[in-house]
Formats: sequence, C-alpha cells, structure tokens
Amino acid sequence: MRPTVPPDYPDDAIPEPVHKGRGALSNESSRFDSEKRIRTTDGWEQEASPDPSDDDDLPPLRTTLTRDATRTILARNTSPDVPFDRSINPYRGCEHGCIYCFARPTHAYLGLSPGLDFETKILFKPEAAKLLMAELASPKYRCDVVAMGTNTDPYQPVERDLKVTRQILRVLSDFNNPVGIVTKNHLITRDIDILADMARRNLAEVFLSVTTLDRDLARAMEPRASTPQKRLDAIRALSAAGIPTGVMSAPMIPGLNDHEMESILDAAHKAGATRAGYTVLRLPLEIKDLFEEWLRLNRPDRAERVLSLVRQMRGGALYQAEFGTRMRGEGPIAQLLSGRFAAAVKRLELNRVRYRLDTLRFAVPDSARTALVDAKRDARQMRLF
Repeated sequence: MRPTVPPDYPDDAIPEPVHKGRGALSNESSRFDSEKRIRTTDGWEQEASPDPSDDDDLPPLRTTLTRDATRTILARNTSPDVPFDRSINPYRGCEHGCIYCFARPTHAYLGLSPGLDFETKILFKPEAAKLLMAELASPKYRCDVVAMGTNTDPYQPVERDLKVTRQILRVLSDFNNPVGIVTKNHLITRDIDILADMARRNLAEVFLSVTTLDRDLARAMEPRASTPQKRLDAIRALSAAGIPTGVMSAPMIPGLNDHEMESILDAAHKAGATRAGYTVLRLPLEIKDLFEEWLRLNRPDRAERVLSLVRQMRGGALYQAEFGTRMRGEGPIAQLLSGRFAAAVKRLELNRVRYRLDTLRFAVPDSARTALVDAKRDARQMRLF
C-alpha cells in the first residue's frame, strides 16, 4: 500500500560550499534533467560546523579529463552574427570558469551541469589534428578562415600539457589554411613560433579577450583565466612578433564593468593591438540563474542595478536570442555603449586596417596525401576482420 504522507525531507535547500578557484557556485541540474538536484542537510554536520556552507576544510575541486571520441573536428555555422562559417573547439567545457560564459549550456547535451561540471569535467579531442588533416585533404573541402576560441578557450590550462591546439595549428600551417583565434590566456605566446610563421604568410590573426582591468573582479569572474596584465603582455608579445593582434572588450556588463571600456581599449592599444571589438553580456538558458547567483554573492550591492540594466538592453528579459541584437543588445544603454566604443576606436585609430587572411595559398601537402591513402587502406583492412 502506498503511503499517503510524503517522506519528511527538509523543505529548504542549503547553500552550496564555495569552491575556491571556480566560477560557478553550484552544479544545478540542466534543462534536460527530469529531476532537480538540491543540497540539503539532516543536521548531523551542523554539530561539527554551525555553518553548512563553511568551505575551509573542503578538498579542492579537481578537474577531470575525458577523451572525446568525435569523428569530425570542423563545426559549421550559418549565423549572420559571426564573421566565420567554420570553427574548431579542441575542448568541451572550459577550466577558465568564466561565470558569464555563453557556452556553459552546451554541457547539458553531455548529461552534465552547465555549472561546476562545465569547468571541472573537460572533454578533450586527442585525435583532433588527425581528423583535421583528413577533412582538409578531402577533395570536397573549400578553404576559408578557421575560427578557434568561439565556444571554449583553446588555451585553457589543460592545453599546457595536452597540446591539442598546438597540434591543430601545425596542421593548419602545413595546409596554408588561415586561422583566427580568440583567447583569454597568456599561454598562446607559447605558440608564437607557429603563429608568427603563419602571419608572415598572412594566415593568422589573434584577439585577446579583456573583460576588466580590475584584478579582483577578474579573479572572481574568470578565476582560472590569465590576469588582465598577463593578457596585455600577450598582446604585446604577439604584436612584437608581427602577428596581427586585437582586443575584445567582452562581455560588457552594464553596471559592473562597462565603465572600463575605454580604459581596456587604451591599455590594449598601448600594448600593440590594432583592432578591437566588443559584445555585451549574454545569458541564455541556465546561465541566467548561475550569473545571478554569482552576482548576489560577489557584488550584492550592485546586483539589482546590474540585472535591471541588462533587462533594459534585452527588452525587459535577461536574454533575447534574436539575430542582429543578441551580441550588442538594444535600447538606449546599448546605443550608448556602441557610441562610446565607436568614439574610442576612432580616437585610438583602431580598426583602420581590416586584415583579409589569405585563402588562396591553400594546398594539400604531399605528406597529408600519403597519410590519407594509408588511413583509407588501414580502414579497408580492418573491415576484413
């Protein structure tokens, strides 16, 4: 016989412990989960610690890596909001942990949370270079600029050891296929040898994303990305090596970092940036709740104002996904940001030269043709067993 009274579970969730060095505060269920996870207490731990959110004795929340057995590496898109139609993401998830990252909801497709899972459970693509070589060598392939860093950062901390991005760059260089990169990590300077060589052939362009010059805000908002100064140092090093380098002052969050737009552009220009761009905060799907949770803990005095200003740029909602407005917003606040950006770019003489990366040099190297023939032969032999 079924009980008529539900079990006596606690009614109120208790706060998640704050994990140092991580952006998200919680690991909320994704939009595809049929059940919602909440953290509660039965009271026992309160005898040891009166504050259930006390995180002093917590072990560090470590990053775990999983091999991604993807069969293709080039992702295609037809969005009118971005200037590229193909991209490569060496990783799924991003250890940088930027709380505002619009890519967080993609982890839901893996059955994982866009919260802490997104920045601690990283999938990497060890066969990326081999897959790319096969796609570029295909007779059906037509050369165009490959974008990297459009979803997750290709130079997140795990790249230091895995070197998946570096292997991809070597393949692109061998095929003379141009690449455009956006990153928040100084680690990109490790690959100056490849990028400078590609730049001499007009095959490479890099943007560093600088969200704030405030070290404390950056530490809270982007806990494992390079510090603002290290990103400016990367702009300086890349520019000095002859690599066309720009800055993305992105995302601009009204009431939180938008007052820094001109300062960011000034600092990047002094470091050698010749191009600039910006976007405004995007909060699709689960990010709305994750960002608001972070904001109320880290900037409680500004939370209501920031959320109100975001709504004013999004037609009264925290996010609207319409093409044409999702990157820059709309309304008076968005117009003011656009005007300020245009004035700063004109004053600093940024964006005077628009680089057109060379797509006419593309050629399949003999080594790739040989490797492709060998791979097809091996595949045929495997089918015999």
